[in-house]
Formats: sequence, structure tokens, C-alpha cells
Amino acid sequence: MTHPSIRIIREEHAALSAMLQSLRMMLQRGPKDAPERFFDVLRSMLFYIDEFPERLHHTKESALLFPAVAEKSPQCKEVIQQLERDHTKGEANVRELQHLLLAWELLGNSRQTAFELAANRFIDFYMQHMQLEETAVIPAALQVLSPQDWEKLDAAFEKNCDPLTGKYPREPLYDRLFTRITMNAPEPIGLGRG
Repeated sequence: MTHPSIRIIREEHAALSAMLQSLRMMLQRGPKDAPERFFDVLRSMLFYIDEFPERLHHTKESALLFPAVAEKSPQCKEVIQQLERDHTKGEANVRELQHLLLAWELLGNSRQTAFELAANRFIDFYMQHMQLEETAVIPAALQVLSPQDWEKLDAAFEKNCDPLTGKYPREPLYDRLFTRITMNAPEPIGLGRG
């Protein structure tokens, strides 16, 4: 039996992974003859990463999943400490990328390399982070957590409703954001016009 929280975590990881792949593709393509659209889409992608994975997904992992697993599976403690350090750095890393992107947009190509290097490091970091959660924490959780633990986790994660997973209706508040991303970003997130 797959617990709803595990399914949701995996769906959110897949959505974030697709976003990160699209971000990398955007960087490889560059602004070409549409810099305004290019920077708008990148800003929107970074805002999504800050708004959903950083504030919704990570907070529930840190507050609920990680402590429950660490308590019942001491051999995971070191991995969980690493993941917690990653979570702590995550929001600052996104903010740094937003700043570097703005510098590139406003100050020109002399700032392009700094953004591209930081963005590629960030993408690699995030992909490794999600892989560690999926290969170390989730298997441990499936082995050691009680039905009561799962009830609590499932109830919390079912409130996430990340629309990029394709499982939930879009929140009207975020319609503009998702329209910008999906209309202009490359596949697998967007329609490939970016």
C-alpha cells in the first residue's frame, strides 16, 4: 500500500524535477531574440521553487517526516541532518539565484556566467537532495513508521496541492504564474515556446 503522503512527495519531486530540467533547458537556449520573455519565465520558475517546494514541501518534511524517521530509525539520523542542512540553505539559495538573475537582466551579459554557474550548481544540488530523500528516507519511513505516524503525515501532505503535479486544480491566486511558465517554458513543464 502506498501512503498518500509518499505518493504526494514523489509527485512533488517529479514536478520539481521537471521544473529544474526546464530551467536548465532555458539556460542552454539563452534569451535569443526574446530576452524579456526569457527573463520573465526564469523569474517565474524561481518564484515557483521558492513558493511551493521551499515553503510547503520542505516545511512538512522537516517538521513531520524527518523527525518521525530519525526517532525510529537512528541509522538515518546523519542523512536526515544533511537533508535538514539542505533545507536550511534552500531558501537562501533561491534568493541568491533571483538576485543573480536580476543582475544579469539589468546589468547585462557580464553577469550571465555567474547566474548560469549558480543555477547549474543549484539544479544539481536539488536533484541530489531529492534522490537522497527517495533512496534513504522514504524506504526507512516505509519500514519504521506506525499507522498513527502515517495518518499525521498523510493529512499534512494532502493539503499541499501543488498544481504542477497535474493532480490538483490550479489555485486562482497562482494562475498568472503558471500561465507564464507553461506558455513559455520548454517541455516537460511548458509548451516549448520559450
